[in-house]
Amino acid sequence: MKWRFLLPLALFLGLVALFMVGLGRNPGEVPSPLINRAVPEFSLPRLDDPAQQMSSRHLRSGEVVLVNVWASWCTACREEHPFLMELARTGEITLYGLNYKDDPTEARRVLARYGNPYAASAVDREGRVGIDWGVYGVPETFLVDGQGRIRFKQVGPLSRVVWEREIRPLVARLKVERP
Repeated sequence: MKWRFLLPLALFLGLVALFMVGLGRNPGEVPSPLINRAVPEFSLPRLDDPAQQMSSRHLRSGEVVLVNVWASWCTACREEHPFLMELARTGEITLYGLNYKDDPTEARRVLARYGNPYAASAVDREGRVGIDWGVYGVPETFLVDGQGRIRFKQVGPLSRVVWEREIRPLVARLKVERP
């Protein structure tokens, strides 16, 4: 008869332990199954010139690059934008954009107003390429090595702290490892 009371107690304690583990995790750390894998194949129109295409081929140039997923309607994207502009001005790394589920006219208007940090930005109006990349929301930023492999994923706005602590050291290492 005692075991009938112990079973619910054991289940309750198990759930409490599960919740405690979940609460201790950083919600910004979303593991990506694409880390160390090739970027998904894509070819999309460029935001600045829809007659031209931006494709996964651009990300296998032998250069370490950042791919920033953004949208004009995204307030967190506007929060990170000044840092992206600063990073682009340094010339330390090339930034590519993936304009996600957005109106291209609005996206061009935002870049005209706040500046364009991207060497090129692709238009993923339907969000299909973003799904292939495992995008949960915007902004997200991916570090891609010279062979076109995703090496790091930042969920949420890119900041100087994340750049200095996590991405910049990895960029330096990847540039040394170039074939």
